[in-house]
Amino acid sequence: MSSNETLVKPEPNAPKGIQMTTATVGAPRRTAAAPAPIPFARLAKVELRKMFDTRSGLWLMISIAAVAVIASIAVIAFAPDSAITFQSFAAAIGFPMAIVLPIIAIMSVTSEYSQRSGLTTFTLVPQRGRVIGAKAAISLLVAIVSMVVAGVVGALGNLLGAAIAGVDTVWNVSVAQFTGIVLANVLGMAVGFAYAILIRNTPGAVVAYFVYALALPTVTGLLAGLQDWFNTARPWVDFNYTVTGLFDKLPDGGQGWAQLATSGAIWLLLPAAIGLRQVLRSEVK
Repeated sequence: MSSNETLVKPEPNAPKGIQMTTATVGAPRRTAAAPAPIPFARLAKVELRKMFDTRSGLWLMISIAAVAVIASIAVIAFAPDSAITFQSFAAAIGFPMAIVLPIIAIMSVTSEYSQRSGLTTFTLVPQRGRVIGAKAAISLLVAIVSMVVAGVVGALGNLLGAAIAGVDTVWNVSVAQFTGIVLANVLGMAVGFAYAILIRNTPGAVVAYFVYALALPTVTGLLAGLQDWFNTARPWVDFNYTVTGLFDKLPDGGQGWAQLATSGAIWLLLPAAIGLRQVLRSEVK
């Protein structure tokens, strides 16, 4: 026994012949090192793969290119020669995208609950906010890439349509106008994403988005036609009305951006904040 070790009186029920020392009693216990958190890039890669795993998700992705092609063919077939311009193709492609992209964002969130994979996902990654952040980042990436692909298809349609009609090719969409179209579709997708984390049910979130995108504008338009005060206040409180204006041009000056931010806080940020709080606190089954 070393000089710095002293005998300790054994416990009454300890086996005979066993002596304990202060060095033995005071020895630190070995603990396993905490595993490193999963990198955000890996989470994003997994969420991107989830978008293509299901049959519905795969066909929604395919429908992005299909919608762009169908819209371009429709412009070539039915538009008069004077309307064979890049703006016509951009408008024809942009509005269907405003319906498809939010549904993709909705399903990226609600699939965790409808397919009962949320328990596995949030067990492997207990920080639920990181999972939601990865889903939001991938939805944004898909939206931007989809709009770029749609723009390329529209450009090819414009070249083909001008050649078939025998007219000059007209490129009458500026970079700012195309940016507004992309921004409008991204914001529409963000609204669908916000309603998805708020409701966490695919049919419910889809219905809520279509009520917001199709039914609510009819009501607010009627009210704006009947009440002058609401017609003045509409850009400040009707996010869908303000976002739709982006298809024509970006806001002029600070007031236009302020209206976009104020109405967005009501219809986008508030539902997203409430839904995120529920996702972080609710029990996953």
